[in-house]
Amino acid sequence: MGKIISIANQKGGVGKTTTAVNLAASLAAIEHPTLIIDIDPQSNSTSGLGIESKTVSNSVYEVMVGGVDVNDSIRETELPYLDLIPSHINLVGAEIEMVDRNERERILSKAIEGVADKYDFVIIDCPPSLGLLTINALTASDSVLIPVQCEYFALEGLGQLLNTIKIVRQHLNPELEIEGVLLTMYDNRTRLSNQVADEVKRYFDDRVFSSVISRNVRLAEAPSFGKPAILYDATSVGAKNYLALGREIIQRNKKMFKNSPVLSK
Repeated sequence: MGKIISIANQKGGVGKTTTAVNLAASLAAIEHPTLIIDIDPQSNSTSGLGIESKTVSNSVYEVMVGGVDVNDSIRETELPYLDLIPSHINLVGAEIEMVDRNERERILSKAIEGVADKYDFVIIDCPPSLGLLTINALTASDSVLIPVQCEYFALEGLGQLLNTIKIVRQHLNPELEIEGVLLTMYDNRTRLSNQVADEVKRYFDDRVFSSVISRNVRLAEAPSFGKPAILYDATSVGAKNYLALGREIIQRNKKMFKNSPVLSK
């Protein structure tokens, strides 16, 4: 079974969706079969991979609320080895529709049970909240990756996220771990970025990834073309940063892939 990683931070604008799309694309580029699940009603991961959510008949909403077979919702993307379960604006009301369901926190986990075996990595793009959709993602996941932007108030709200992770461990998913903390929007020319990086490293210690995501125009432009950075401009700093992150995550999980031809090179 592949590694299921949620990308979560209830604070908006931290590079969560950018990380989900570009990390998944980077893992796929290294020839690890990867599935990205977009459970954010804004559907930015879906559009960022060139799929218009309005044209999707079976999205993650139909899987979680309508009982549609998850295999009927999987879409191929432009990048080999990368598949997507798209989101839809209908997901806005999903939490209300799920609230009276039995084991409502495990709906996603049960839905993707048979699918995760087909992939080396499953990346879940969570909404910017700690509601039922995010709880479903954390319950279904092996680990959570936390993007933190190198700006003022970077650690604001992280205590609440860490407390949510603790509660999920205690009551729903005792195996849930923190995959790592990722510094995003980093600019080594500014004192602020370096101060925030030092503060995050003091707070999270060795759980901070060595890979850092720098501010990059090409990375910001790519979603408007419906492409991850590696397809939009593979030579850009952003694409290289996320490839480095993908390799770091593979190395951290190399026991899972000890027979992989990629890692044996």
